[in-house]
Amino acid sequence: MTVEVSNRRRREVVDALRRGTVPGNGLDLLAVGLGRFEAAIDAELDTAAGGGAVFKAVRGEYGAGKTFFTRWLAERAKHRGMATAEVQISETETPLHKLETVYRRICDNLTTTEFPPSAIRPVLDAWMYTLEEDVLATGDIAETDSNALDDGVDRLLDRRLGEIARSAPAFAAALRGYRTAAGAGDQATAEGLAAWLGGQPNVASTIRRAAGLKGELDHFGALAFLQGLLIVLRGSGHPGLLVVLDEVETLQRMRSDVRDKALNALRQLIDEVDGGRFPGLYLIITGTPAFFDGVQGAQRLPPLAQRLATDFTADARFDNPRAVQLRLPGFTTDGLRELGGRVRDLFVTGLPDRERVAATVDDAYIALLADAVTGQLGGKVGVAPRVFLKKLVADVLDRAEQFPDFDPRRHYPVTLTAAELTDVERNAAGLAVETVDDIDLTLP
Repeated sequence: MTVEVSNRRRREVVDALRRGTVPGNGLDLLAVGLGRFEAAIDAELDTAAGGGAVFKAVRGEYGAGKTFFTRWLAERAKHRGMATAEVQISETETPLHKLETVYRRICDNLTTTEFPPSAIRPVLDAWMYTLEEDVLATGDIAETDSNALDDGVDRLLDRRLGEIARSAPAFAAALRGYRTAAGAGDQATAEGLAAWLGGQPNVASTIRRAAGLKGELDHFGALAFLQGLLIVLRGSGHPGLLVVLDEVETLQRMRSDVRDKALNALRQLIDEVDGGRFPGLYLIITGTPAFFDGVQGAQRLPPLAQRLATDFTADARFDNPRAVQLRLPGFTTDGLRELGGRVRDLFVTGLPDRERVAATVDDAYIALLADAVTGQLGGKVGVAPRVFLKKLVADVLDRAEQFPDFDPRRHYPVTLTAAELTDVERNAAGLAVETVDDIDLTLP
């Protein structure tokens, strides 16, 4: 691998693959087949970071790599200083028609390059610090004059929030209360108000009264709070926010009345983004083709279907990456083999006997393993990457590193068990959920 990789990044990626999960960082090291999207995606991220707003939809069957794609995109957003948040849409945990819940999940999962989820309080602290520095930079107020400084920060806060302070005065009031509590060392009140700003319900009434607040965040206030969050992010050094609404296809399984409300909420979000209400927001949704094209999905609401409409009748090679909707075709056999080779090269980087391990797990063996796993998953290459990479790292590369006499062709009878597969992988393999029998994948 020609890319210089730190030991920490290498370890994080390899450890995640060993567990069978998508790495949280370092996805650029594994990005196979995404090069054709880079120019368009980077231009859109630059638009959001520059104060514009972008909406994007990503379609792909299960196993096409939608989660990988959005996390790869999130890494590129963080390289621009943007904050990110990934939200899983579900009927019980995060129903899309309850925008106050969606906003709360955004704040729960808010992350930056410096801070893991939830980064809401560090972002608030950074913004407050910036306000004070901007007030002092005018030279009109001495740093030792705390009363004048407080008044100056309050006035600047109101100016920065502008229209948000008029449409959602509670947001500005909570920010002022947070700054007062943090400055006085009242951590309990500050923590409670940070939670309230993050959309958390059931904040103690005593804490809310300290900032002159009443009630909880509702559906109609959620969009104004999102505007306020974007302003705070910009003021704290983050030019934008990437929000991923993942698995919107779950809307198809909801009751018809709930589904209709959720589809309309999605249409409303798209219109607000297009209308310029959220400067700095890059909103992306992911779903299966059935959601975008089926009668129980977007097609159920014609205005939403029109906004998402994209022509995919031409060869996938000529898909327009600038279109509102992107199609992920999933892995090819060659792509899976290339990915295996990248992971092998990443694994052996820094090993004292890297040449021995690389020779033991050579390209020919990686091709055999990829074909064997894919074959037992019904030939569905798009379903194979997670299992293939987990086997490659945990069962082959780890052993090759630790045991010099290990030969995967002779000593590793590859097996799959229902217990280690997801429902989609079990279906591809033709296994019942309760089945625990091994599938023999012994290689020649």
